[in-house]
Amino acid sequence: MSNRLAAESSPYLLQHAENPVAWQPWDDAALAEAKRRDCPILLSIGYAACHWCHVMERESFEDPTTASLLNADFVCIKVDREERPDLDDIYMEALQAMNGHGGWPLTAFCDPDGVPFYCGTYFPPQPRQGMPSFAMVIEAVGQAWHENRGAIAERAPLLVEQLGRVARLAAPPQGDPPAELLARAESNLLASADPVHGGFGGAPKFPPASAIEFLLGRGESTLTRRTLDAIAAGGIHDQLGGGFARYSVDERWLVPHFEKMLYDNALLARALIHDFKAGGPDSSAAVAASTLDWALGEMRGPEGGFASSLDADSEGEEGRFYLFTASEFDSALAAVAITGEQIDALGAWWGISGKGNFEGKNILHLAAGADGLGRPPPARYDDARAALLTHRSTRVRPGCDDKRLCSWNALMVGALAEVGAALGQPPYLDAARSCAEFILTKMRDEEGRLLRTWKDGSAKLNGYLEDHAFLLEALLTLYEASFEARWYEEAVALCEALLTRFHDEENGGFFSTSHDHERLISRRKDHQDHPIPSGNSSAALGLARLAALSGEARYGSAADGVIALFGSSAARNPNAFAHLLQAIQLRSQPSRELALIAPADGAIADLAEMAALLRRAHLPDLVIAGGLAGQSSPPLLEGRGAPNDRPTAYLCEQMSCQAPIQDLDELARALGIPRSAAAFNPR
Repeated sequence: MSNRLAAESSPYLLQHAENPVAWQPWDDAALAEAKRRDCPILLSIGYAACHWCHVMERESFEDPTTASLLNADFVCIKVDREERPDLDDIYMEALQAMNGHGGWPLTAFCDPDGVPFYCGTYFPPQPRQGMPSFAMVIEAVGQAWHENRGAIAERAPLLVEQLGRVARLAAPPQGDPPAELLARAESNLLASADPVHGGFGGAPKFPPASAIEFLLGRGESTLTRRTLDAIAAGGIHDQLGGGFARYSVDERWLVPHFEKMLYDNALLARALIHDFKAGGPDSSAAVAASTLDWALGEMRGPEGGFASSLDADSEGEEGRFYLFTASEFDSALAAVAITGEQIDALGAWWGISGKGNFEGKNILHLAAGADGLGRPPPARYDDARAALLTHRSTRVRPGCDDKRLCSWNALMVGALAEVGAALGQPPYLDAARSCAEFILTKMRDEEGRLLRTWKDGSAKLNGYLEDHAFLLEALLTLYEASFEARWYEEAVALCEALLTRFHDEENGGFFSTSHDHERLISRRKDHQDHPIPSGNSSAALGLARLAALSGEARYGSAADGVIALFGSSAARNPNAFAHLLQAIQLRSQPSRELALIAPADGAIADLAEMAALLRRAHLPDLVIAGGLAGQSSPPLLEGRGAPNDRPTAYLCEQMSCQAPIQDLDELARALGIPRSAAAFNPR
């Protein structure tokens, strides 16, 4: 067989198209070839921004000797985990079951049916640090296949049974009361917190956006603010160009794993703006805005969608693009006539030293830590930042994985809509509309079904649960940010597809793949955040919000089915279920619904003053609809009028509506929010 990856669209697969390994994409032809040859499959799963994936490629997959060993005895299949989360989830669960840990590159040896019998991650070209060489692994696996075939076949059904266990779970007859679940989850989450640096647990640390959102909804601000401030001040935050790296390898958020993922930035932008709306500092809004500016400037395509990630490596070195030696820093600033004393002050601001803080170079961060966020920067700060960006732009840029993923773009739609509405920034709202339009028109098949990935004008692969669920949440956010009925109506249509194609009518919850998806060794239920919200958590929260907006009981019941399945797990392990905890919070109390009505002969713009008041407040338990008198979509608007042709608010709680409100002070009092706030311009 020859290497067939050149015909693929995934940038990750294309990176391997010139390898001497006879890589195949995951398709019927590759699987049929394994059965025809009656040989095992080497399944290698990774993604374009993965540092150790690149290392293993250079060391092993580009090596002709290694390639000849693989080609002789295996069908070698390469998978982009971002395109195929269904495959990644199955084989990652198998890896963790066998080894107790996971990671990428994911290396799985499977029988011709795709059932794994040996799994690992990175293997070096020569034995080191207790790890066998990749050649040794290949030889041992080949020997086991020929000599212990019976034992491998005997274990296969047991593994398949284990992989499908979560999908077969049924809800307990009676779960704990939601208030107890939520209190226990909050207590467990706070018990795992780092009281010094923020976040949870020790190194490595991933930005805990969903946990922050849950705690903000519970009224906790001390830990959430400490965490967001520490992340914003750390090296995980690109202090020059904006945006956040995927995680920090240390507990202080200083040393990032330098890849930048679209999803982290969308999730963090929303967490930051919610902190600001909950009474947090202007710096939270400013960092949220700068994060979106980075995404719009570096990740957005002309069609309105967003690329997936930027690589950790450039010129074969991790982080090379972002690091400065002290001499590079000094010369870049001297080039724009910044004086020595000013350079010293700016170097102290960004933590520059001669010895560096990462392999002899410097990761820029706020040396004063979170305290630096509230201080005025040194003289010539803007000039210095521009000079450093100019210097950095002369370097080889990290590679960009420019495929558009439906679910990740949906996260960015929600972030743009939320920040744009909160800060009164129309360009963000326009970008949210454009991206939503792109998804809804360009990422569908001939029958209107949502597709997973788009690149170079073509979309493919069935959409997964997370694609549908994230987009449902995003469309509702965009509706509440704009009061444009189209987005609500698209959300309802998407919800119906979600229920029809993914819902488990027997046990509740949702399968990760649709009923018409290709048959794999396991049909799973994505239930834990990792670190993006799980498909089930997102579906539950989207359905809960839509139920409140629409009054449709079926949507609330489907959300409750997810909560019944995984609520107890969420209380025990809140870090892994923080997004679901937000849905539990919303469903645990009578919903609050607010309808804003403009005169029938008026315009949505007539609601601007009332809407601005609401959009600057953090009200996670409130759903909002807005429209003209006589409008009936969403149903929350139906039958509402605008007495005396004045904008009017109708607040309903506990299945009863208060008297119409037309005064802003009265509306603020009814909702328990500040009457007004000073205008904020993040620029």
